Amino acid sequence: MRSFAPNGLARAAVRFKPASFAGTFVSLMMAALIVSACGILLETGARASVPPERYAKAPVVVAADQYARFVTGSGDSRSESADLLPDTARVDAALADKAARAPGAEGAVPDFTFPVRQGGDAVTGHGWGAHAFTGAALTSGTAPRTGEVVLDATAARAAKTGVGDTVTLETATGRADFRVSGLAKTGPGDEVEGAKGWFADAQASALAGHPGKADAIAVLAKDGADADALADGVKKALAGSGARVHTGDDRGAVEDRGLGYAREMLTGLGGSFGGIAAMVAVFTASGTVALSVAQRAREFALLRAVGATPRQIRRAVAAEALLVAPAAGLVGCLPGIGLAHWWFGQLQDRGAVPEAVDLHISWIPLVVAVGTGLLTALAAGWAAGRRPAKIKPGQALTEASVERLRPGVIRTVLGLGALVGGGFLTVVAARAAGEDAANAALGVVMLFMLAVALLGPLVARLCAELFGLPLSGGGASASLAAANSRTNARRLASAITPIVLAMAFASTLVFMHTSEGHVAAKQLRAGVTADHVVTDPAGLPADAVDRAARAPGVDAAVGLLDTQVLVPVGSGGDRWLQSSATQGISGSGAQLAKVQDLDVRSGSLDRVGKGRIAIDKTLATSAKVKVGDKLPLHLPDGTRTSPEIVAVYGRGLGLAAVTMDRASLAAHVTSGFDSALLVRGGDAKALAPIGEVTDASGYAVEQNTDRELNAWANYTMAGVLGGFAAVAAVNTLVMTVLDRRRELGMLRLVGSTRRQVMRMLRWEGLLVAVTGIVLGTAIAAATLIPMTRGLTGEAPYVPPLVYAAFAGGAVGLGLLAVTLPARAALRR
Repeated sequence: MRSFAPNGLARAAVRFKPASFAGTFVSLMMAALIVSACGILLETGARASVPPERYAKAPVVVAADQYARFVTGSGDSRSESADLLPDTARVDAALADKAARAPGAEGAVPDFTFPVRQGGDAVTGHGWGAHAFTGAALTSGTAPRTGEVVLDATAARAAKTGVGDTVTLETATGRADFRVSGLAKTGPGDEVEGAKGWFADAQASALAGHPGKADAIAVLAKDGADADALADGVKKALAGSGARVHTGDDRGAVEDRGLGYAREMLTGLGGSFGGIAAMVAVFTASGTVALSVAQRAREFALLRAVGATPRQIRRAVAAEALLVAPAAGLVGCLPGIGLAHWWFGQLQDRGAVPEAVDLHISWIPLVVAVGTGLLTALAAGWAAGRRPAKIKPGQALTEASVERLRPGVIRTVLGLGALVGGGFLTVVAARAAGEDAANAALGVVMLFMLAVALLGPLVARLCAELFGLPLSGGGASASLAAANSRTNARRLASAITPIVLAMAFASTLVFMHTSEGHVAAKQLRAGVTADHVVTDPAGLPADAVDRAARAPGVDAAVGLLDTQVLVPVGSGGDRWLQSSATQGISGSGAQLAKVQDLDVRSGSLDRVGKGRIAIDKTLATSAKVKVGDKLPLHLPDGTRTSPEIVAVYGRGLGLAAVTMDRASLAAHVTSGFDSALLVRGGDAKALAPIGEVTDASGYAVEQNTDRELNAWANYTMAGVLGGFAAVAAVNTLVMTVLDRRRELGMLRLVGSTRRQVMRMLRWEGLLVAVTGIVLGTAIAAATLIPMTRGLTGEAPYVPPLVYAAFAGGAVGLGLLAVTLPARAALRR
């Protein structure tokens, strides 16, 4: 530890070279900012929990496993993944009797929650037995029996009914009349807004559309019973059933499915995106540290000439890192916490994270952020200072005066390897489809970025020769800028790399979404051929299709039940479950063809029915299946099935990747009400009593608006990465300009005017910006073309104005970053 303690040489370097160390400080601070923010989100996702509300008085809750378990490989290579199910998996309601016999249990109540329609209003239905743990209580009348319902004040007021009256309600089983047996007030466990109705427990599961199944089973404890002991008893009583026993805050996850999605999103942002962001941050920070050390090569050479040993040089570089990195990391953590707070708040505002989840901030991500910056500074400083410390003093002085043309062998070999690897993955991605193409394409951008960093001087010299040709024929300032760029390739490379990062990552993230959105919108507009589309926020009435079919002039009416299924995709041992948008259709495939043009490529929609489905071509390619094959999949509640593929179509991105009959799907979703009704022929006025009526173009606009809301995450990630890289680019350019004060002063001494020097620097800034834009665009194109062709079957869609904004921003930042410090330097 003693050899790494700060010494006087390091303190003097920081004091007399403030510009270099200020740039290093900013770079390490930004790295700590992004690493700490992503680390906080990752830890929050791992620790996320919500306190139980509905099950607060039930110390033990039994529920089905809400994850689909997918096993790949065998033996030592066997692995299991867990994917959150699209809808609620349910347990056998009869298990309540076994759970009630566990030691310490006072009783066990099956719990049911399902949507009900009363006229045009939405009502939440429950089994009356839930009052035992939610606190709901009768204010008048009696508990419901079969064919009866208890309403709360909101539902009774909307229905204009009272005890003894009859009310017409629509459930998953259809429309039926129920006698109002009583009125009740909601308890602490039923504080969710909206009207409520309670039905007899014996009838509730059938009304929910899941006969014999319950959402969960609430186990009540006897006075003085220990919750953990009760949970152990329930586990033994239900052994072999596959049901999961929950206690504590785990009960909150059972009642709020949003927690599972929040965990996945937060861990995805903090883990997957955080990993990429951390690599970019470390990548950029190490380049800045290396530039700072390289700028002091002359000082190191002089120190060697006056007797400093290689060990002392290395100690000085390490001590400088210890002086700057911890302070920069601590300062960077403060805005990092602020960024995490803002990001988390935005996710909550958009409904991606439940309001009850709190942002978790501990010392772990902060220490990791500071430690990452310190290790980066030490490693980059050691690598940059290794040669000045190792070579002879005379040779060090020579290299400090004239840039070494030949890069290191190891660096060159690694850079060429990354370049070849990126090219290989580009070919792989171009031949793949779906998620395979996307996964391969992500490796493309990382490998090409690594190649640019390792081969930076060679790439910069080549670009300087190429882009400097037009400048060589210009005036004196332009020619001098071209000559400077050719002879100082290392300095040029340090400035180019952050701009390449900003362009490559921002373009990839933003244009990946614009490409998918453009193709999806086009498919949706072409795919919906119905004259009218009927929707309702509460879901359409159960008899909506029949009512529409009876309307005058209607040729076809097809209801759509929208949900998702999980489909195994990939090949070999690299397989996973992919969530695929699914539509359940009422009626036949022939009727569907009258209101939707799915662009069938093979097979026929006429055969879609029980045990037979149609899928999108991209999904078929990813799952390695074709017409006539069986496709194993998990239905929304986790039920496994293997229907036959009877058709493959081309418009799954804009419509739905899987099309199946509604009857096979309705029993596996929470809401059995159709999401939309497509009608061919007829008059909009005749359909108005069913729901909100619009035409195909209006429906497409609504769907695209929902899709655009999901783009926020992509744009935010692009903003975080692009903004970080942009700051790094400005920081590097400022460092290089301030380090050239002697050179600029010499130009003034030999007769150059202040305007000529400024013009030269602007030409250099423009050369750096254009080079970074071209290289970043090339990397983004190599990533996007195979990715979008695999996901959409088409080339990337790049909005010209958005790309112009990216390029213009890079040019503007480049010019600004050289102009302001140059003015300060020339003023002296």
